[in-house]
Amino acid sequence: MVSDDMRTSDGSVQPPAAFSVTTGRVRGYHRAAVDTFLAAARAAFEGDADDLGAADVRVASFPLVKNGYVVAEVDAALGRVEDALAARARDRAVRSQGAGAWVEQARDDAQIILDHLARPKRQRFARTGVLTFGYRIDEVDHVGTRIARYLRDGEPLTAEQLRSAAFRMQRGGYREEQVDALLDATVDVILAVR
Repeated sequence: MVSDDMRTSDGSVQPPAAFSVTTGRVRGYHRAAVDTFLAAARAAFEGDADDLGAADVRVASFPLVKNGYVVAEVDAALGRVEDALAARARDRAVRSQGAGAWVEQARDDAQIILDHLARPKRQRFARTGVLTFGYRIDEVDHVGTRIARYLRDGEPLTAEQLRSAAFRMQRGGYREEQVDALLDATVDVILAVR
């Protein structure tokens, strides 16, 4: 028996939601947009296509709506998709170029990140204007220090921790796009050496 909440307005039966759905005033990701994106990601992965990569998953965004998918559940699923696509890219590169070339590229990328983070605190990224908001400097510097310790000393840090990093805003803070680019590059290094 099909319950009434599984019927659409025209009486047809809709499949159960892939994720929990928000209720009340809480907004979630637009369900059709998420379903379409994940279907494309699945098709690309199963078809062994290169038209969607880990970086594409990382920058995916969806409108926030009432009765949408719970954001945390979708973000966790996207993290798993990103990990799978990164692992496939790593395996392909190792097969075609050899493990040494892959490790050397990851090492070079890590050194670029470390060189950037070697700048003095409060000067690691460009700043917004005095009247413009950017990421809070002390919070970004704290995460930058953790990244440097991971790359230099091997202290634990996961891609999930970086994906979920959130910074409060302040006037004259760090430029968001520069910080986000460094976090993305670090996630790439973490996924490369898994």
